[in-house]
Formats: sequence, structure tokens, C-alpha cells
Amino acid sequence: MESIWNKTKAVIKTRMPGHSYRMWIEPIEFKNENNGVVALSCPNPFSKKRVLEYYSDLILSEIQKISGKSCQIVLEVSEKRPAGQPEIISQKPLFPQDEKQPSSGRFLRRDYTFDQFVVGGNNDFAYSASLALASRKKTQQHSLFLLSKTGMGKSHLTQAVGNHILTENPAEKVYYITAEDFSNEMVSAFQHDTLDLFKKKYRTGCNVLLMDDVHYLSGKERTQVELAMTLDTLCDSGKKIIFSSSYLPGDIPKLNDKLRSRLSSGLISAIDPPNFRTRVRILQKKATANGIHIPEEITQYLAGELTEDVRQLESGLIGITAKSSLLGAPIDMALAESVIKNIVRQRKLITIDGIKKLVCQEFNISNHDMVSASRKQVLVRARQIAMYLSRRYTDSPLQAIGKCFNRYHATALHSISAIEKGIRDNHSLQKQVEYLCTKLEEGVS
Repeated sequence: MESIWNKTKAVIKTRMPGHSYRMWIEPIEFKNENNGVVALSCPNPFSKKRVLEYYSDLILSEIQKISGKSCQIVLEVSEKRPAGQPEIISQKPLFPQDEKQPSSGRFLRRDYTFDQFVVGGNNDFAYSASLALASRKKTQQHSLFLLSKTGMGKSHLTQAVGNHILTENPAEKVYYITAEDFSNEMVSAFQHDTLDLFKKKYRTGCNVLLMDDVHYLSGKERTQVELAMTLDTLCDSGKKIIFSSSYLPGDIPKLNDKLRSRLSSGLISAIDPPNFRTRVRILQKKATANGIHIPEEITQYLAGELTEDVRQLESGLIGITAKSSLLGAPIDMALAESVIKNIVRQRKLITIDGIKKLVCQEFNISNHDMVSASRKQVLVRARQIAMYLSRRYTDSPLQAIGKCFNRYHATALHSISAIEKGIRDNHSLQKQVEYLCTKLEEGVS
């Protein structure tokens, strides 16, 4: 039967993309066959779940064709252990029970694991590449650049790598930071004459570097030079690095050539908006995780209407469950439509001109002030918020957004990054932006 399995693998290899075959099918081994039940062995629980969900029908079909008889297949997790590794009597939980504190930087969210990531055609390659980087100790792939708009899951995958590595090896030196964190830490090192310690920390004290939002480094020349040298050291030592950004390295303005080359040297994988089937599965998983029962027809409705990104799906799900709870009403189509219709309708009608008008009213300034060369703080903040909202609610590229405010696209990128940072760190700004978002989505201007 083992020879039949090898023939089955050879056939499957011709019927699927090479990277998917190497990631999911190639590691599967034949274990035994008993009374028509073929037992196959997967290397880990993640692989087992993935194969069951996507490839079990294909495997069963090909085994039956080649063997010429009906059978069943079961997938088990391999019990093999690397040489020298002691037997684990009590298995580690698949999900960390608390946020993991990596060796440096921010906490990793406990729900940002590979198992909680919904895989579809829009993100299959990014998921596979991330899991491969996290799982394999010896691999030619050391660097991965995750590219997507905000709200598509690149931070989830980045942290999933850290969670997976720390679950397997809690002593591993994993650093999870944003590009902004790195820049601020380097500035502090200069100010306190501790630059040598800073360099040593990242160049020799780090095994895995996870860096979000690298586009924030636009224009920060000194930080770019230091990061480029750090990356050279890490890559030469075979360390693992993951970057995430909303922009390709070549599209990030004011980035020096050495850092741009280093960011571009690894595997670049884009994450696109989820298709309908994936959106349905995202909603189902999030509802289950939160103990919410959503009728299937409502799930289908939400997935059909909320098409932009994962955060929009989450917003719709939260909206209908909150309204149901507050009113004591069942989650039915009428309630869902009342929550969703304004979000969808108004988002389609939101324009840069409408955003500028609303922000001008909020800050009590004129449109002329908004696009002027003035550097007054109130005008700078209003302009930055308007650019951030333009990026969030329209499909306009950076060049077009900058032009609408009489600015270059590099200034538009800096403004957007500044507001993204402010939302995380400044509660007052967060509330102000949320208020403006609500106004835009309700069509109030």
C-alpha cells in the first residue's frame, strides 16, 4: 500500500501548484492500512487541519483510482521527535492561554495564530509562506514581505509566526515590533549614548525579527541605514525576518537604495480582499469564537454586502449583535439590513471632496486653509486626518490623494502613518477619528 501512496503523491503533484504540494502533500507519510482504512501521517496539527479541509477529497479520489478499490483515509499527527528531544508527557496547548511576551517589543495577541487564520484564494500563498517560515528550522527562505491594505490580515500572519515559534520553543529570541518602535528606540539610544547596546540587541540577540508597517520609515534616513545594516547581519546569520507593509518596497518614498534592496530580496506575498466564500468562513469563525449564533442566511447576506476587508466584516458582525442585544430582538434579515445598508451605501458615496468638507467643518477651517502651505498645528492635524480618511474610504492612490491637498505622495504617506500611530497612542485622537468615520458612514456632512 505504501507504493500506492507514493504513486498517489506523484499524481497529485501534477494537479496542484508546486508550493502547495511541497507545503501540504509532500510531508505526508503512509502509516498503515487495515480493513480498507488507510492511515496517513501529517507532521503537525496545522498541517492535518489544512489537508483535511482542502485536500482530503483529492487524496481519497486518487488513492481509490490507483488502488482500484474503495477505501477510507484517516489523518494522524506524526509521533516522531527530533533526535535528542525528550518525550513530552503533557502536550502543549495549541493556543497560548495568555498573550505571549516575545523577547522584545510588543505583546503577541493570543488569538493571532495560524489555526485562527481563515485561508482562501486571496491569502493562500501568504499563509503557506508564513507557516513554512515558522515551521522549518532549515530552509532557504529566511525573509518574507507581506503586502496588503489595512485590515486584510498581514499583522495576524506576522504575529502567528511569532506565536508558533514561541509555542514550539519558548526560549527562542523573537522580537515583534513596528517600524515606528524601532525608529523611536534607536533615537532613544542615540540620546542616552547606548547605541552599541541597541546594535548588539538586534544584530546578535535576535533570532526572529517581526516588523510591522515598514512604510513608516519613509524619510527616516538614519533609521534606514541602521536597519539595513541590522538586516544584513541577520540575513548573513540565517535568522528569520518578516516585514509587513501597505506598500511595495519600490513604492515607499524616501527610502534609501540599500534598505529597499534588502526589503525586496526576500519572498514578497500580497494579500488581496477575501472572496465571497472566504468572507462566509471568516464570519462563521468569528461568530463561533465569540459564542454568537448567526443564521446561515444572515451570514450569506453579510458576506455578500461587506466586501472591502476583514475589519468591515467584523464591524458588521459586531453591529448586528450589539443591536440585537440592546433591543432584545432576534438576529433576522430586517435587523441585519438596518445595520448594514448605511455602511455599504455611504461608503460607495464617500469622496475626497466630501471628506475634506466634513473635516473642515469639524475643525472650523476653510478648504483654502486645508490645502494651503500653512504649517499651523491645527491645519496640519486636519490635513493629516483628511488624508488618512481619504486613504481609508476611497480607492485613490497616494499620488491622487497628495494632489488633492497640494502635497506630494510622500507627504500623504507620512500623514497617513502619523494618524495610524496617533490612533494607537492617543485616545482623544482615536475618538475624534471614530466620530468622523461614523459621520462619513452615516452620510452626514
